[in-house]
Amino acid sequence: MKAKVTAHDVARLANVSQSAVSRSFTAGASVAPETRERIHAAARSLGYRPNAIARSLITRRSHIIGLVMSYLENQFYPLVIERLSQALQREGYHVLLFISETGDADAVLADILQYQVDGIVMASTTLSSALAQDCAEAGIPVVLFNRVAQMGAMGRFSTSSVTSRNREGGALVGELLVRTGHRRIAWLAGLENASTSLDREAGLTEALQAAGLALHARAVGRYDFGQARRATLELFSDPATRPDAVFAANDHMAIAVLETLRRELGLNVPQDVSVVGFDNVPQAAWPSFDLTTVQQDVDRMVDATRTLLFERLGGEVQPRSVAVPCVLVERGTVADRA
Repeated sequence: MKAKVTAHDVARLANVSQSAVSRSFTAGASVAPETRERIHAAARSLGYRPNAIARSLITRRSHIIGLVMSYLENQFYPLVIERLSQALQREGYHVLLFISETGDADAVLADILQYQVDGIVMASTTLSSALAQDCAEAGIPVVLFNRVAQMGAMGRFSTSSVTSRNREGGALVGELLVRTGHRRIAWLAGLENASTSLDREAGLTEALQAAGLALHARAVGRYDFGQARRATLELFSDPATRPDAVFAANDHMAIAVLETLRRELGLNVPQDVSVVGFDNVPQAAWPSFDLTTVQQDVDRMVDATRTLLFERLGGEVQPRSVAVPCVLVERGTVADRA
């Protein structure tokens, strides 16, 4: 059997110290470019590959971030995984993905901690305050992505969080629909306990109230395509009271609304009814949807998540919450009825 090549072998061939070899394979470590290239050339010639697991035993850092999600059907979250993974890889970290079927991260937290992750990002999931405290005591930073952290004792956040300014986004949609002459505006909620859905609805209703209007109708789609379809059929079951606009809590449900209105109910969008979503997933711009929506700035949200993680890893104790601005993207699913 061929003897295993070690860092010591690489150091001897490259005529450097063993610590220089270690630094050259550590993202962000200080090594002169020409030295790094000489070390990598020696490693290639010997067939050497660094052992990340062995290095983690020495440094007590796995350089793994646990990412918890409850579903991937929503087109927004595969984009988040891609951008977050790329951002962390540039810092020498890697993402380990866990799926929580219930939307409650407590169920998978024990599995996550077995992998000695350095931090946890939870997207579209929740964590109990008790287990958030367990993570804090273990020195493992937790960042909620697209969810608002709960206030704990002394008016402090229990965990760090990154969201869009969802309330402002909801208000932008309400103002658009009022300005374009809509008067029977329906809201299609996501999960009833999700901060994203609650804040977007609050912004919408505030904008309507400012114009002297009330919400015309309301249904719940639970961020699910099939349930959004059934909710749409419910909202439009009576032709005499059907809405003239539907604002869905995300694009995934808005696309379900579009498909149901057009394919099953024979209605024209936007001539008969206007539809607005939230997220601006890539599919929203496809000509077959051409969906008016609110854009979440994924890159800024990912950058804020990375910053919060490394603040905590660097010793910053106090969790904090970051809210990123969002913008309205007007396309072809809103008619001007004014």
